[in-house]
Amino acid sequence: MFRRSLSIGLHTEDPRMAAAASKAGKAKSTLIPLGDRVVVEREQSEQTTSGGILLPDSAKDKPARGVVVSVGEGKLDDKGNRHPLQVKPGDRVVFTSYAGEAFQVSEQELLLMREDDILAVLG
Repeated sequence: MFRRSLSIGLHTEDPRMAAAASKAGKAKSTLIPLGDRVVVEREQSEQTTSGGILLPDSAKDKPARGVVVSVGEGKLDDKGNRHPLQVKPGDRVVFTSYAGEAFQVSEQELLLMREDDILAVLG
């Protein structure tokens, strides 16, 4: 099983994380998606139209494309066997418009979604 994680700047009360954080000198938590969940960084939307008109944030559609940052261990079946995910960190993916839960880490917007919300991997 492959387990990928993302280190983010969140404070934690977990003693296991506190030991690791003390080595880094800063309290950090590791984001590990559970089950069939995936963390995706959304691609930036276009700033201007093809005609050169600058678009404000409110007029831009958020792209349904991004890069996989980390993945969970996989989905459990009825017998308790874990099936690995089809995507891996670094894959460029297309996902449904309303997929996932958005959250901010520093200046970076990330999405936490199920693998089922991913429609395709871009080659």
